[in-house]
Amino acid sequence: MADVTSIEHPTLKVPYDVLNKKFRLAQKTLDREVCHVTTAVSELERVLFTDNRSASHISSLLGGVVEKLSSFKRKAEEATQEEIECGRVVKRRVDHVKEHDSLSPSVVAEWKRTRLDRLLVEYLLRAGCYSTATKLASTRGIEGLTNLDVFLVAREVEQSLACRDTTKCLAWCHDNKSKLRKLNSSLEFNVRMQEFIELIKSDRRMEAIRHARKHFTGQDPAHLPSIQRCMALIAFPSGTDVSPYKELLSDVRWDQLIEQFRAENLKLYQLSSQSAFSVVLQSGLSALKTPHCYRGATGHNPDCPVCQRSLNALAAPLPYAHCSQSRLVCHISGDQLNENNLPLMLPNGYVYGQKALQQMANENNGTIVCPRTRQTYNIRDAEKVFVM
Repeated sequence: MADVTSIEHPTLKVPYDVLNKKFRLAQKTLDREVCHVTTAVSELERVLFTDNRSASHISSLLGGVVEKLSSFKRKAEEATQEEIECGRVVKRRVDHVKEHDSLSPSVVAEWKRTRLDRLLVEYLLRAGCYSTATKLASTRGIEGLTNLDVFLVAREVEQSLACRDTTKCLAWCHDNKSKLRKLNSSLEFNVRMQEFIELIKSDRRMEAIRHARKHFTGQDPAHLPSIQRCMALIAFPSGTDVSPYKELLSDVRWDQLIEQFRAENLKLYQLSSQSAFSVVLQSGLSALKTPHCYRGATGHNPDCPVCQRSLNALAAPLPYAHCSQSRLVCHISGDQLNENNLPLMLPNGYVYGQKALQQMANENNGTIVCPRTRQTYNIRDAEKVFVM
């Protein structure tokens, strides 16, 4: 269960962070509404204790208080409903992870299928296949078990940056300002710097100066060299070939902003740079990988996943499995070689199980054929092998 929990940590962490974020946002909203109600009531009390009060004025103030209270009630109900929905998502995911320890084989089997679908959905989302991921999650009914909302919001920001629009990215930075500050994120600064660069490229230099005065003052001292390089752009034409100003004016910076946003979004929700599907797949391949998987076609085991052509290439950079206890397996039948299935060596040096060779001899009048070299021998030519 410990291994499963380590892999499934983001599954539980993300909805908890979303719930925490909604709670803090709701708290700020309700505090603001309470302030509005208090102000309206204070104004009503002030008018009630004055001599020049009128029924129409008091009625208007009472209507304002009722309106503020109605707004407070509506927003409180909306916030409560959102928190309840987030709580249900957290509970559903906790119950889903707990199914791994079920005593029912059918429940565990269904959990494994659902988990694989979840991992595939996340992998597809990271790969940018949003429609396929959404369709798979909808078909399997696992929308609540995946982080679709997080990645779909990120897609909107990425699309806006690809269209040279910084509005949604800045709004995202504002919504997550406190967490980004804790992460020492420079995303908002880089976005503001790109806005300055775009003003320079469009030859609106006075607007660029006003933009710099508004957004570059009070920045972290670590950003001072970047600010200095940016301000120097005012003295260069937009088509300059002088480095590093040529690089600052390049459109490649937009792609860099998208990459930085993706990395910051993953950090924000404590998601690893690699998807859980990649981690699980690589762990499985590494656990099964042996030197025999790379000794040519004759050494491949048809039942070994790593020996398959597609997975063999994926496993190439991974470490070999650490086997403290090895087993000999018959290449023909896949059965283990032991005292009940003695290993027999043919004259060409290849070793197979006694049961498989005997069955082959019975079917061919005592003749056996080596499956690797296609050489023909008599069963009496096979010799016993003793493993120390």
